[in-house]
Amino acid sequence: MKPVHTRRAIAASQVLEEITEIWCQWRRQKLPLYLFLAMCFNLVVAPLVYGATGEQLSRSQSWGLGLLGLVTLGLSIYLFFVMFVPEKF
Repeated sequence: MKPVHTRRAIAASQVLEEITEIWCQWRRQKLPLYLFLAMCFNLVVAPLVYGATGEQLSRSQSWGLGLLGLVTLGLSIYLFFVMFVPEKF
């Protein structure tokens, strides 16, 4: 049987390798990161929409409106850059 500190060292090295792999994948694929950040930001926006409507909308409708607002804002920013900096695209 292996000592406990050896198993912890192996587990720690495996965790470190996994973190390194996730970091490398993140550097190549940014869309999942952007989606995650948008969902986290929507956790702040949805209660604001829910409170501003005087509870006339359900929580899921408020969440959907917040997400729709974020998508609209993102497309507006993207189209702004496409119009004024078309060489990059």
